[in-house]
Amino acid sequence: MRVLISEGKIRDRVRELGTQLSSEYSGRPLTILGVLTGSVVLLADLIRATSVPLRVALISASSYGGTRTSPGSLSVNSSLVPDLKGRDVVILDDIFDTGHTMVSLYEAVKGFEPNSVKSAVLLWKSDRTTVDLTPDYFGFSIPDEFVVGYGMDYNDEFRHLPYIGIPDNDDLIAAGG
Repeated sequence: MRVLISEGKIRDRVRELGTQLSSEYSGRPLTILGVLTGSVVLLADLIRATSVPLRVALISASSYGGTRTSPGSLSVNSSLVPDLKGRDVVILDDIFDTGHTMVSLYEAVKGFEPNSVKSAVLLWKSDRTTVDLTPDYFGFSIPDEFVVGYGMDYNDEFRHLPYIGIPDNDDLIAAGG
């Protein structure tokens, strides 16, 4: 597997994002809404890098699954989302690809009547974005490659990797693909 973004670079950038969120949301009712399951590693690291009081919530949205490496139809499950009325919400996801997932999440979250909604992602494939929305905060702009690690998976494998990697065919075969 080729390492695209090292553990150290991720750690440094997540700290920068935490500082940025802390500055912008100081004195405001912040909820970070992590998108299951890919964002959990980022969510844990980001809230530790953030110095303002905040709430953490989770939402489920999936357009990939199993051995798929391209998006399919999106399903959103907001049953885990607490009351967001009047709160500032940052939707946190692992990757912004075409942007369709984030657009759907924005619409779902707006129904909870938050004060504001912004998006944060670790990775942004800007060349693949096909919607009129860009992430408000992002860690890294990456090329159009299938990536794993730091919470992102292929067939539920590779989430544990502390870096972002580009798997080769042997990696995918070993993971049941």
